[in-house]
Amino acid sequence: MSIAALTEALTHLRGALADVRLPLGLPGASDAAGSARSMVTQLDDYVLPRLATLDAPLLCVIGGSTGAGKSTLVNSLVGRVVSRPGVIRPTTRSPVLVHHPDDLDSFRSERILPGLGRSFEQVNDTSTLQLVAEPTLPRGLALLDAPDIDSVVHDNRALAAQLLSAADLWLFVTSAARYADAVPWEYLRSAADRAAAVAVVLDRVPPAAMSDVPPHLGRLMTERGLASSPLFAVPETSVDENGLLPDAAVSPIRGWLAALAADQASRQAVVLQTLDGAISSLTVRAPQIADAVDDQMVALRQLRNDADTSFTEAERTIGVQTADGTLLRGEVLARWQDFIGTGEFMRAIEQKIGWFRDKVVAAVKGEPKQAGEVKLAVESGLEALVLEEGAAAAERAEAAWNAHPAGREVLAQTRHDLARPSAEFPGAVSRAIRDWQGDVLELVSDVGQSKRSTARYLALGVNGIGVALMVVVFSQTAGLTGAEVGIAGGTALLAQRLLEAVFGEDAVRQLTKRAKLQLDARIAGVLKAELLRYHAALAETGADATQGDALREAVDGLVATRGPAGTTITASPRRSVEHAGAPALEAPTYEGAVIEAPGVENTEGYRVEVDRG
Repeated sequence: MSIAALTEALTHLRGALADVRLPLGLPGASDAAGSARSMVTQLDDYVLPRLATLDAPLLCVIGGSTGAGKSTLVNSLVGRVVSRPGVIRPTTRSPVLVHHPDDLDSFRSERILPGLGRSFEQVNDTSTLQLVAEPTLPRGLALLDAPDIDSVVHDNRALAAQLLSAADLWLFVTSAARYADAVPWEYLRSAADRAAAVAVVLDRVPPAAMSDVPPHLGRLMTERGLASSPLFAVPETSVDENGLLPDAAVSPIRGWLAALAADQASRQAVVLQTLDGAISSLTVRAPQIADAVDDQMVALRQLRNDADTSFTEAERTIGVQTADGTLLRGEVLARWQDFIGTGEFMRAIEQKIGWFRDKVVAAVKGEPKQAGEVKLAVESGLEALVLEEGAAAAERAEAAWNAHPAGREVLAQTRHDLARPSAEFPGAVSRAIRDWQGDVLELVSDVGQSKRSTARYLALGVNGIGVALMVVVFSQTAGLTGAEVGIAGGTALLAQRLLEAVFGEDAVRQLTKRAKLQLDARIAGVLKAELLRYHAALAETGADATQGDALREAVDGLVATRGPAGTTITASPRRSVEHAGAPALEAPTYEGAVIEAPGVENTEGYRVEVDRG
């Protein structure tokens, strides 16, 4: 496995992670989004830059809780004040990176932490990295004093997490009073999960507790996957006029760091341990982001289905009521009766519906004006029905979305008022109905071309035949007869007889079917336009199902590129370094934690062995 191939796979994964959008506030979505951002940041700040420069100096980030003594430890390790401890907390200042002067080029560039500016002076700015050259620091080693991981200032906490993610080695500082706090252990568990190189400094240990507290912390570390991490205990003692700890209190830590810096193989083993752990963590965490994307899509599909179901129900209801005789009442019925005539004729129809067809045609009293009034009545009745069902569909869809957390979020974010039809809906309904009436007239005109000179065709006219067909469409599934439903049934059957007198029975059946299909299509069109507002609101969230697939593909590519455990990374043409089998990160000359502090106030010389068992 070459660095080039691994870099390409990681860059692909970085792009897939950066594209992820989790717009719906589902359970776990915020954490997943934060995790995706943190992975992108770690790839930018550490993994990709470090992979490109495996021989660069080892970056040791000193992190920990508020008041744990991180800055004091850094200053004491260096032997002078390079990082000023905060007197008033929380303290906002730039993080301090101490390096050997010969290593300046490695940190002056944006090889690591490219999002941070560079300064050679202390500034009160968390977006700037303060560089401090220190000749006494071993070449190949840099110390970075990070903000408090539990700071009350969000920017400080975020920067601390970012810096720790960019570290080759964590030197995690806690105190005897706070080593069991939850926040430090969250970070330490994260380090263990990523197999990051970690050493823990237990600061301010009362001499009387030296035989109890460090061993307890050691057991906690073992239980939490940090059994191989060195643990250093620093006694509670006074500092000098510069705020530095006695040399004896920090010399074990200084010596261990110096030994790492001096041995290139050990230094690179630490780098590869943390780098490989970070990459392994990406292959575990990234699929979880893909799962979160899937959760978003499941919620959006549910919302889409709710809206589709609401409008499908409206379309079905209108389809039924435009065929079951529902519309043959009120104004439509009155205008139709005006067209065909009433009185004795209608009473005769009720008594003897089977008159000869020619007699039926001859009985028609209507004129073009009356046919036009029937068309207007049909238009009005249909419009009222569609508007009512469209409003009901909008109410059902909005109610279904309000019952879902994701739906409520979409409703709150969209610019549309989805509780009711759009302002354009009534006009669209009116146009659709008029267009359908035009379809009907065109239909009867086309079918009746061969009959236009007949007396029957001339007696009714295109408009008369058209409105008769509309009446038949509205009653085709009701089974209406004059005996069963009185005048409405009689008029419906009369309309059918009129058409049969002109076209014949088979032709009327075909005309009725085609006219109904055209009506259903017109209604479906206006309802679909309303439904698309709901689809548009879902699309506005920016959720994309392909993002989950892209993430999984990128992870699969990374896993395939890394290969099985023990695969060699080709660091350069000169040599290769094994990921697996790198030496454990242990204090090279100390067993457990070793403190030798003769002359330290309130102590006599002592040696502490930490029992991890």
